[in-house]
Amino acid sequence: MPIIASQASLSARGYGFTAYVPQGQVAFTTPGTYTWVAPPEVTAVSVVAVGGGGGGAKTTDGPGGGGGALAYKNSITVVPGNSYTVIVGAGGTTTAGTGVAGGDSSFNGVCIGGGGGPGRANPSAAGTGGAYSSADGGGNGGAGGIAAASTYGGGSGGGGAGGYTGTGGQGAQPLSGSGSGSAGSGGGGGGGATIEDPGIGVGGGGGGGVGLLGSGSNGSGGSSPQGGGGGGSSGAAGSSGSTAAGAGGNYGGGGGGSNSASAVGAGGAVRIIWSMLPGITRAFPSTNTGDL
Repeated sequence: MPIIASQASLSARGYGFTAYVPQGQVAFTTPGTYTWVAPPEVTAVSVVAVGGGGGGAKTTDGPGGGGGALAYKNSITVVPGNSYTVIVGAGGTTTAGTGVAGGDSSFNGVCIGGGGGPGRANPSAAGTGGAYSSADGGGNGGAGGIAAASTYGGGSGGGGAGGYTGTGGQGAQPLSGSGSGSAGSGGGGGGGATIEDPGIGVGGGGGGGVGLLGSGSNGSGGSSPQGGGGGGSSGAAGSSGSTAAGAGGNYGGGGGGSNSASAVGAGGAVRIIWSMLPGITRAFPSTNTGDL
């Protein structure tokens, strides 16, 4: 601690020293590509990355988009002062009736949280959940739902974002009528609910997202007929459907599908944590992963 105070004091007096921060964290929550510079004396970091959720489709049976995957990797070696590339995947949108896949999120080419797949109109198919890779652990995103093909098809639910140790919940896909989404596992987001309703524009609920502060409770499945999936590990819930589909919840929830107006998936995120203090380890899924 005296060294920290001394460096901070010298920096404040204009001597050009950068204060040593013995433990800390930084989160990137807006889709895009960033450069992160390792702080002085920091030689290892732990990272969690969540891919963007897939967009739902606008078509007769309105397939939902898949949830983004969550990946974590601990004890990644870094060099103080060196730059590292952080990519945050965007949530998928909808183009010409067919959803767009969510983007992958990653830290310097590792700890990859894959984006959720799109709901597809031709041929009609639900979005697959994103997959994680180059990581110590994580969870794949839940698949979006697909209602039964019919003259009066409605909208299906979006898939939930993956958890720290399990898969996101699946968007509901009943044969007829309406149904609730499934709960997430391992701290993942829940899947959105679905509905079929003759003659009107209807949308399924968005999938629940996942939080970045470490493993927590599972997100609940969206309630029938059009509820959004609950957020896992303190993530945000997906929006409920109405005459249009519900959007996915932050981070990584898949968008619901609709026969009227489909919804976007939620963007992904990357969070970096570190500690250089003796005896204090910070590691996902749950060892000192909160903001310290």
